[in-house]
Amino acid sequence: MNAEQSTPRPQSSPYVSAGLSQPGAAVYPGLDEWRSLPVRQQPHWAEHPSHAEVVRELSALPPLVFAGEVDILRERLASAARGEAFLLQGGDCAETFAGSTADAISAKVRTLLQMAVVLTYAASVPVVKVGRMAGQFAKPRSSDTETREGVTLPAFRGEIVNGFPFTPEDREPDPARMLKAYHTSASTLNLVRAFTTGGFADLRAVSQWNRGFMSNPAHARYESMAAQIERAVDFMGVCGTDFEALKRVEFFASHEALLLDYERALTRLDSRTSLPYATSGHFLWIGERTREIDGAHVDFLSRVRNPIGVKLGPTTTAAEVTDLIEKLDPEREPGRLTFISRMGAGKIRENLPRLIEAARSTGSTPLWITDPMHGNTVTSENGYKTRRFNDVVDEVVGFFEVHEALGTVPGGLHVEMTGDDVAECLGGADPIDEAAFEGRYESLCDPRLNHKQSLELAFLVAEQLAKGGARAAKGTASR
Repeated sequence: MNAEQSTPRPQSSPYVSAGLSQPGAAVYPGLDEWRSLPVRQQPHWAEHPSHAEVVRELSALPPLVFAGEVDILRERLASAARGEAFLLQGGDCAETFAGSTADAISAKVRTLLQMAVVLTYAASVPVVKVGRMAGQFAKPRSSDTETREGVTLPAFRGEIVNGFPFTPEDREPDPARMLKAYHTSASTLNLVRAFTTGGFADLRAVSQWNRGFMSNPAHARYESMAAQIERAVDFMGVCGTDFEALKRVEFFASHEALLLDYERALTRLDSRTSLPYATSGHFLWIGERTREIDGAHVDFLSRVRNPIGVKLGPTTTAAEVTDLIEKLDPEREPGRLTFISRMGAGKIRENLPRLIEAARSTGSTPLWITDPMHGNTVTSENGYKTRRFNDVVDEVVGFFEVHEALGTVPGGLHVEMTGDDVAECLGGADPIDEAAFEGRYESLCDPRLNHKQSLELAFLVAEQLAKGGARAAKGTASR
């Protein structure tokens, strides 16, 4: 595959005269200011015959999440920023309509619950569980077009925009796909709520799942911690713990707020406060390619009440961090702003400290989490986009080292993962090699950790959390 490498230019917004004052749309001062600003990574479809009607229909549909749930998550993220909780966020690089099955969703939720139990035990604080799901259908691209064997077509921007097959029909952006994304997200959230409130998340069941992971000799390194977790669960049972109360867990949905037509159409005013909430998901983030301080994405998300994340790559400057804080969190509201560092294993120790110091100089205490995936993407010898597990781990370790040195809080982990037995990332204790890609590489965009690699990463992060807890306890005792 030969994709053109030119960076997409920001578009002048085509929405001002597009007739989008649709019935049911939230009306709030400044909420549509983004329409007059440069906007990146959007499909060229404002003049499509069905565009205005699709946006109007989306604007009249029920919210996917509710303002009260969003407010609860903001409180949980504030706790994580203070070191009183830890955020675990994970899921697909890009969801697909066909892949949003009950089996696939339950496998992702199950894997995240397994990871969360390990992290909870190690950190001795609650783990806030957030899935990259029920909305992660749009993807930024390095070029507006893709060329193969002399044929140039629009780039694949995720199934909310166009299709993956390299044909003119599939690659034509179609606004009606936003309705498919909405209904797929609704069914996904329905399943997630059922799984996390109907007994699927029972702590005893999760402990049994981890026992299966430990049966593989490749994971012997984690045997001690796994045994401690199992003994703790048994002890709780002997002490008469109400396990019925532990069958329900909080679980939140997140995605990159890339497609502004979709996000704006699903924005609603809260009946309690009359303030705008983006009801497409609980937690939304701005990507590395769309975080321009004077751009449409930052402006729009500055005006909704959701907790907001921003991806920070290795070229991010201290001035950009302070500007983002002033625009997105001018009131310094706990839980409002999360910075997601995605530096690369070789750059995090050098680049992250100045950004943390810049944030600290503003009096802000954002939640800092690490995305150890996106800065470590390479191409394998047989042509697959991949990541090396050791690089992922090294970036996580570097993230913890930086925060320890600065005395700040390493608040969470953001990973692209799946609950399935795919082969997309190299390495791990039960190693994946390039030969496995031929039959088990399934991602349409970026490579994901499989179930075993995800759980192994959780144990490795748990070791970092346990070390931090031991150091904190030692420091307290010495005083």
